[in-house]
Amino acid sequence: MAATETIEAHDNTTAPIRVSGQAQRDAKPASVNEKQEPYFIDGDEKPVQNDDEHEFLDNMQPFPPMKGQPEEDRQFTVRAVLVGVLLGAVVSASNIYLGLKTSWTFGASLFGSILGFAILKPISTYGPRYLGGGYFGPKENVTAQTAATAAGGLGILFIGPIPAMYHLGLLSKNPADDIGKLITFGLCTAYYGLFFAIALRKFYILKLKLIFPSPTAVAYTIRALHAVGGQGAADARKKSICLAAAFGGAMALRIVSVYAPGILWDHHVFWWLYTWGWKEIIAAENWGWVFEYTPAFLGAGILSGLNASLSFFGGSVLAWAIIGPITVKTGTTFGIPSKTFPGVVNYGSLAAETALDRPSPRYWNLWVGVMLMLCASFAEVGMNGPILYRGLKRAFFETAEKIPATRTFAEKHLTNGEREIEDPSPKSEQVPTWLWSGGVLLSIAVSMIVLALQYNVSPGLTLLAVILAFIFSFIAAQSSGATDINPVSTCGKSSQLVFGGLTQGQGIYGTQALNINMTGGIVAAGAASTSVDMLGDLRTGYLLSASPYAQFLAQAIGALASVFLCAGLFLLFGKAYPCITDKQLFADGECAFGLPSVAAWTALAEAVTATNFPVPTSAAVTALCFGILSIVIVFAKYKFIPEKYHIYVPNMNAVGLAFTLPQTYYSTAMAVGAIASAIWLKKSPKTWDCYAFSLAAGLSAGEGIGGVFNAILTVAGVGGETYGSAVGCPKFAYCG
Repeated sequence: MAATETIEAHDNTTAPIRVSGQAQRDAKPASVNEKQEPYFIDGDEKPVQNDDEHEFLDNMQPFPPMKGQPEEDRQFTVRAVLVGVLLGAVVSASNIYLGLKTSWTFGASLFGSILGFAILKPISTYGPRYLGGGYFGPKENVTAQTAATAAGGLGILFIGPIPAMYHLGLLSKNPADDIGKLITFGLCTAYYGLFFAIALRKFYILKLKLIFPSPTAVAYTIRALHAVGGQGAADARKKSICLAAAFGGAMALRIVSVYAPGILWDHHVFWWLYTWGWKEIIAAENWGWVFEYTPAFLGAGILSGLNASLSFFGGSVLAWAIIGPITVKTGTTFGIPSKTFPGVVNYGSLAAETALDRPSPRYWNLWVGVMLMLCASFAEVGMNGPILYRGLKRAFFETAEKIPATRTFAEKHLTNGEREIEDPSPKSEQVPTWLWSGGVLLSIAVSMIVLALQYNVSPGLTLLAVILAFIFSFIAAQSSGATDINPVSTCGKSSQLVFGGLTQGQGIYGTQALNINMTGGIVAAGAASTSVDMLGDLRTGYLLSASPYAQFLAQAIGALASVFLCAGLFLLFGKAYPCITDKQLFADGECAFGLPSVAAWTALAEAVTATNFPVPTSAAVTALCFGILSIVIVFAKYKFIPEKYHIYVPNMNAVGLAFTLPQTYYSTAMAVGAIASAIWLKKSPKTWDCYAFSLAAGLSAGEGIGGVFNAILTVAGVGGETYGSAVGCPKFAYCG
């Protein structure tokens, strides 16, 4: 949530972030701003105005110094990094929980900036210097927020590809035996992203000046939080209190709800009506139509806005109320009837042995959803092709210009306007070229060694994965910078297709082909994801004139913490809920987690490495038709539909996600949250501007941390499964 930063797929499919006078106004994508003009709001002919300071802020350039603020003599501090890493840990834990359930995660930047301010400001004011006291300004706030983003950024690996490797039988049956492999996977991806981000900063922030809507909104938020006196300081306190209260309330609800989930969490209304005598209504329960009090997705609706949220809900209706029942009615897909409850049918099986002759609606719809997301993401990138081409051209020729053997050739292809521009950061605050370039080479060497020793993947194939990671980093950076959409899942699946074609061409099948496919996809997708997250932080720092080198150090420390933190959290969840790593338990349909991203990674890996393509013909044809439709819709949006009507164009990534996720209550909650937010914004824009983002970030993080506590309680034997009540829950399915 980018506020919601990712959809399955971590596709930053969010509505534009509002960045008002204090911190939130409507941020328009700059995807077609080819002349690099200043960023305007709602057709105004002036850059964004800061109401408190009565000045205009041109977000194509670093903001001017804040009036009344002293010069910051320290940006990289122990207190900022420590608080940032701790907040990033909260987000990481929350994201693994939420991502395993829905593949929907949220970024740490907004959470880290607001709560980091709430923690560090009082310490700086009232604490002695040796305990963290002393002036705390916006640049140090950027350091804390940057460390939080890095510490919370590796969850993507543990909600999709790594559990998929367990489902494919590529890792041990006991995840605790794989702790070394889990850590090295993190090391193979986290630092590519870090070093790539420094290289990409030059092209996408300094040259192309892409907007990066969410990081830009965070920059306005941090600036507003540090306003001296008056309404700015009062609003900062309100935001902090709101975020903390929402976080605590959501966490408490999630923890206590597992002891009475049928009352406090899930309302199975159609099951209740069935038990009261209305037998036909059980069909609605069979198709997953339940309402859940999930604070995270009520918050996601606030952050994502009406377009993404209603697209997600509309996709659920299309997949699980229209197409699913039609395929069953026509004998295209099949459910598994209950032997105990007449009329109760399980449509959620992913059993591979019946995939071709008797596919379940979930398996059939999975392929439609994957194709929708792939085609929509590629179409978005394609429609921004000209500016992407210019960025790639500059990157190639400027690199060639620095090599003596190719310098003359490069000089002929670079115009003066395409040459390197001056970095506004002082030389002492820039990251040395030898440091990030040496880091890239070291990361490549480490990956070659790790994948060769642990998975028998040749160094040549690892190098191909690194090349794909760099290419996908360019594509994802362009997409995220222009539209706030980070197509990281599409990058991963594209890598799977590349390696699938490679192994098929070489006649490699079975376990070795799956190893190559999954490890290559992890390296490519993981590096692209972390590089774009960190590039967004550098955009925030650019606007606030923060030191890139200080951010680089904060990212390095946060990334290292994330490597160990995510591995530990994954082991915790795997022990509490064995279905996460046991494919058979998951296929039985009684798992606490939906694992949509895991299912997508697993299905695609099996498909592209199999001797026969395990996709029903009807599903393949339908997926192709929907894929073409998504391309047409994206093309029409850019070419024929005026920008002011783009909010009415369905978000096809969100629609595709709904096809992969049979739990409809997440999209329902998001729709409720988005509609309530729209009404709130219309009725009281001032309070919405002050509280909306803080409320949403707190709700999302709070539920996730509550889920972590529940996992700990389950491992300790005192969780809801042991001491809870099943009142109100169906007797044939998992509740809560």
